[in-house]
Amino acid sequence: MSAVAAPRRRLSPRAKAGLGFFARYATIFGLLAMILAFAVLSPRAFPTVNNFTNVLNQASLAMIIAAGLTLAVVVGELDLSIGFAASLHGILVTGLIVSNKLPIPVAVLVVLAAGALVGLVNGLIVTKVRVNSVIATLGVGTILTGLAFAYSAGVPIVAGVPESFLQLSLGRWLAGVPNNIVVVAIVVGGLWLLVERTALGQEIQAVGGNPAAARLAGIDVDRIKILGFVISGMCAALTGILLASRLGSGTASAADSYLLTAFAAVFLGSATLRDGEFHVLGTLIGALIIAFGFNGLNIFGAPTFSQYVLQGAILIVAVGLSSLGRSIAES
Repeated sequence: MSAVAAPRRRLSPRAKAGLGFFARYATIFGLLAMILAFAVLSPRAFPTVNNFTNVLNQASLAMIIAAGLTLAVVVGELDLSIGFAASLHGILVTGLIVSNKLPIPVAVLVVLAAGALVGLVNGLIVTKVRVNSVIATLGVGTILTGLAFAYSAGVPIVAGVPESFLQLSLGRWLAGVPNNIVVVAIVVGGLWLLVERTALGQEIQAVGGNPAAARLAGIDVDRIKILGFVISGMCAALTGILLASRLGSGTASAADSYLLTAFAAVFLGSATLRDGEFHVLGTLIGALIIAFGFNGLNIFGAPTFSQYVLQGAILIVAVGLSSLGRSIAES
């Protein structure tokens, strides 16, 4: 006689509401608790305007590349090429300025166009060739790494970088606010408006939610997916440009580490305010959690390896909270 599996016990409405509240707001409460703890433990160094400005400035590039990645993830795909692409674009912009003597605005526009092209290639491979996005973007990223080493011969481009290019990232042109923070506000604000307040944004969310239903509703699913990759590619290019400006050089692997940071921010953000949904505002909050965590570790003199431990732990927790939010929403 075969055993009959017992039916799964359903959560009571109160328990479901409580878990849903935790899944939506745990990351925000965690951020506030972390800031409070660091402020109490280091009242002179941590809770200052200069330190908070420094945190936002240091986290700005991660916020930009993560915001772009969010668009690719919202349409249901993954872009593993962004870190490698940002490294290549950093080398490319410095090379165009130093070796080809292009004016800085022209070099920046060329590299942003190159970022859009990388995104377009990723999107076409995924939508037209039907290659899984993980494989496609990882392959493209590997190719970009090879191109970066080929373009620079593995040597950082340092000599001849003009001071005016450095001021793109290091300057404070708007009321003393670091330029990178201003750029973050523009990029994140613009992407939030695109996704949340436009008809195109509704199509983007529809494709990510149910591609088959979106196609039946007359939405060009492939076009929307390609758009997500193009935006991701352009944000990676912008990150590479600003990183090269901050470092004063173009280096073949300078931005590779931003891949993990971006994914941690995106998945942590999906557990914020919504039931496991990816969104730009959540990604911003996720990036802030990582940034303040790193800042606290630095203030207390924690060894470098602890940052990698924290980042990996945050990614695991983020995916767990995101899964919890989805399971609650579907129960």
